[in-house]
Amino acid sequence: MSLIVQKFGGSSVRDKERLYRAAQRAVDTYQKGNQVVVVVSAQGNTTDSLIKKAQEIGDTPPGREMDVLLSTGEQISMALMAMAISGLGCPAISLTGWQAGIKTCETHQNARIRHIDTTRIREELAKGNIVVVAGFQGIDEQENITTLGRGGSDSTAVALAEALLADRCQIFTDVEGIYTADPQVVEEAVKLTSISYDEMLKLASMGAKVLHDRSVAMARRGNVVLEVLSSITESEGTVVQENSNSAAPHLQGVTADRTVVRYCIKGLNRESGGLYTFIEELAQAGIRPDLLGQNEEGEIFFTAAHSKREEINRILKKRRLHIKEEDIWAKITAVGQQLTAFPKLKKEFFEVLHEAEIPWEDSWMEEDRFSVLVLRERANDAVHALHQVVLRHHLK
Repeated sequence: MSLIVQKFGGSSVRDKERLYRAAQRAVDTYQKGNQVVVVVSAQGNTTDSLIKKAQEIGDTPPGREMDVLLSTGEQISMALMAMAISGLGCPAISLTGWQAGIKTCETHQNARIRHIDTTRIREELAKGNIVVVAGFQGIDEQENITTLGRGGSDSTAVALAEALLADRCQIFTDVEGIYTADPQVVEEAVKLTSISYDEMLKLASMGAKVLHDRSVAMARRGNVVLEVLSSITESEGTVVQENSNSAAPHLQGVTADRTVVRYCIKGLNRESGGLYTFIEELAQAGIRPDLLGQNEEGEIFFTAAHSKREEINRILKKRRLHIKEEDIWAKITAVGQQLTAFPKLKKEFFEVLHEAEIPWEDSWMEEDRFSVLVLRERANDAVHALHQVVLRHHLK
């Protein structure tokens, strides 16, 4: 008997048909002799609808009450999923995050899981139930409901798999696995049978939407084997695990991040240490600048997520620095291993961009990735172009 954690996202449970399809996947796994824990997200656009309801009441609702409100979306899904599983002839019970023993820090709307008391889940599994857990939520030390922020249901699933010593954590999505590029953008994209934690983490942090980077980091830390599967078809998926690929130099995929802002700053002196204290202040605010460099005019430039824009401007205003913001770029990133072992790889990337007549700005080359800025309107074209190079150096 194996213990399998299965996570179904909002699109996988958005209506009756998809909900029953997901329930059947859980039942099929159970009937093969496995113990099954199912984690569900809110249906479809439920979370967005709840946010709009809160905004109708006021512009700045209290964080605690927002968490109480937003957590109801997953509670609806968990109850409906348990009903569907029961309707298919298998015993099931639904648990909220706090009933499942998920204890978090006290940060509302972006809490971190600190500990999971698995007693209740293990008791229900021992009774022969499929246990359905609401994702995205937990409870803090003051017994306040908390939510886990973007990608929270993935984090719930991975954390439960780690705490329960599950044999596998299956993430069901709209696609059949991890591809060398977004298959909706690049028809020639190739599905990967496996990918390492590090490569998946880099792809996720650079814009890939299949898995949230926080959940991948959790899986790597706990050595949880992830499997990304389609909730629609029966095709084999992609396994994410330690050292899943050859150590030989290779490229694994390319992705685009359309949420970056480029900053150009005058007045930061690299030699006097001003730049380093600025970067330190950004780090303390949870901001990690990327594509950091200096042009001939002495301007410091870097990119950061659009969501960090307000905080960055606050820091810059306090320092009285002249800043120019450019919200027109997309960061295109190719990910792999030992990329500097390819002597002409960077040249290849620039050649395909030139052939496609795609202007580019800053670039960055490391052992595990190559990134370049292109105009946001040309992001898909750039992904197509760099994907050609990925396929040349991809492990077959």
